Amino acid sequence: MKTKFIYKILNIRYLIILSLLFSFQVNGQTLDAYLQIASKNNPEVKSAYAKFEAALQKSPQVSALPDPTLTVSAFGRMIETRIGRQEARFSLMQMFPWFGTLAAKENAANLMAEALFQNYVDTKNEVFLNVKKVYAEMYELQQMITLEEENLNILNTYKDLALNKFKNGKGVMVDVVRIDIKRNESITNIQILTNKKKPLQIALNTLLNRENTIEILYPTKLPTTNLNVLIASDSLLNNNPKLVQLDRQKEAFEAQKKVAVKESYPKIGIGLDYSIIAKRDVPDLAMNGQDAIMPMLSVTLPIFSKKYKAAQKEAAYMITATEAQKIATTNNLISSYSSSQYEVSKSTDLLKLFENQVKSTKQAMSLLIAAYSNSNADFIEILRLNQDVLMYKKAMATEVKNQFIAAAKLAYLLSKND
Repeated sequence: MKTKFIYKILNIRYLIILSLLFSFQVNGQTLDAYLQIASKNNPEVKSAYAKFEAALQKSPQVSALPDPTLTVSAFGRMIETRIGRQEARFSLMQMFPWFGTLAAKENAANLMAEALFQNYVDTKNEVFLNVKKVYAEMYELQQMITLEEENLNILNTYKDLALNKFKNGKGVMVDVVRIDIKRNESITNIQILTNKKKPLQIALNTLLNRENTIEILYPTKLPTTNLNVLIASDSLLNNNPKLVQLDRQKEAFEAQKKVAVKESYPKIGIGLDYSIIAKRDVPDLAMNGQDAIMPMLSVTLPIFSKKYKAAQKEAAYMITATEAQKIATTNNLISSYSSSQYEVSKSTDLLKLFENQVKSTKQAMSLLIAAYSNSNADFIEILRLNQDVLMYKKAMATEVKNQFIAAAKLAYLLSKND
């Protein structure tokens, strides 16, 4: 599993490096360009990835043996032995945990690192969702301004028509005044909507973690999305990084429980004791002044078992907590998914309705304008229908935005941004 995980991490880093290199080449102001910049610059994404990188450093720490112990003893008063004085003593000891303990620790650390990688993926996807929301708001705002400008042009045309009728003695001045009232409303609306551009510019630049003064190009259309694929998808519980993260956390806690069990077993120490012996002034003494070498074996006695049992219980409780959290997260995801599906469906139906309403209202307006040009038809009705058309078109722009955001939420829930 270690080799497989290492290869996975190398592939992940390679893809991220390619993504960062590509992002430096992105100078456009498309949605994809903004997403690339966000993946590189957004502080939340950078923080989540740094935590993942930090977790990767845990595995080498926990899988390593403890440092060996070297003891040096020098005798102030020489200890006499049969073969000479003992002048110094060196002891080297290496402790080994119970069989499989280090592998279990490494496995737990790798699983926790994988969980943090899934947290990084989810953080990045959530930032992408927020960028798409702001981008959709930008689209709606631009559409509202365009519609108000078109409406102002139409009102100017109506004003010319009403003035001509008044000059020819076929109309009344009050029609011109009514048009001026609507024109003033439209001019004010354009100014208010234009003033809203700056807050949206700051919101997007903040997500991209760049200067708020950087100008942005407001979109005139939104990217198309295959809604059928998103709505019909059954992979919600398979791909969502929140659930994958909880799965890895559970596996990590299960591995930690195994570690706690193995920690309760004895640790074995293997060492060597070396003593320097001075020669004695005794002729023909066997082994005179020969240094002593003595192998050593030590075993810890884990008699204080409460801490090991407590560690096992801690891991068991964390497993239970993770299972409960996964159930709650799953329920929330299913609820959000269903709500987003409804929003997509509702926006689709409303867009069809508003499109038909615009066509029908325009037909009625054409008939009324023709009648007004040739007779004294009620001009108030023409203005009312014109406002209806404007209202329907604005509603269409809003529903396009709502549909795009709902589809983006579905893509986030399905983790379709990877």
